[in-house]
Amino acid sequence: MKLNLNKPIVFFDLETTGTDVAKDHIVELCYIKIYPCGNERSESMRIRPVDILGKTVSIPKEASAVHGIYDEDVKDCPTFKEIAPDLQEIFRDCDLGGYNSNHFDIPLLVEEFLRAGITIDFTNSKFVDVCVIFKKMEQRTLSAAYKFYCKQDLEDAHSALADTRATIDVLEAQLDYYPELTNDIDSLSEFSSYSNLVDYAGRIIKNEKGQKIFNFGKYKGQVVKEVFDKDPNYYIWIMQGDFTLNTKQEFKKIQLSK
Repeated sequence: MKLNLNKPIVFFDLETTGTDVAKDHIVELCYIKIYPCGNERSESMRIRPVDILGKTVSIPKEASAVHGIYDEDVKDCPTFKEIAPDLQEIFRDCDLGGYNSNHFDIPLLVEEFLRAGITIDFTNSKFVDVCVIFKKMEQRTLSAAYKFYCKQDLEDAHSALADTRATIDVLEAQLDYYPELTNDIDSLSEFSSYSNLVDYAGRIIKNEKGQKIFNFGKYKGQVVKEVFDKDPNYYIWIMQGDFTLNTKQEFKKIQLSK
């Protein structure tokens, strides 16, 4: 079943230096942009990871062992900051899709944009996480999902392009397999979301009353504004702590709105 789209959706996959959204960097990004008319645009790009001073960051051997990308492979590639304006246009006014993208790919992509001095606005975007749909339905990995739904072995697993294409194939197969799923991005986004996130890393969520509450630490479940009123040092600790730039940005908005 082909996707029913009202606006373009960008499925993308990242290969990175690690799994820490606050510290790690993208070394490869692949996207497939699907338009409502059914046309597609795809691209794979290698990225040279750099720190805040512009110094090249070495890819850990453990990460290279997973995705097969080494320092030598990206030494002549552009940095994320150099390609960020073009990427911003590619993602502008689009919905987003991926595999485990709500938990990792989207937060890290936003973080890289912020490091490049760009605040990308996904406020009106819907997020479709095929991994969440799969876990709610079957509890498996992408390779197993591909095997289960598409009846084939996933070749070149951990290649960004192969994983991105497999993600689209799995989602379309899921729509055929589960008649209770609605072929509509709004519905798929709602189904593949676990909570009402405020920041992309999931440190702040909204409760049933729409209040912004902590989703971690000693104040988990408590309203952020109320905590900052009674414990202003907690805000200082957060702003000085090892949180993503996007998370700090959202906490700052809450603090300034008091």
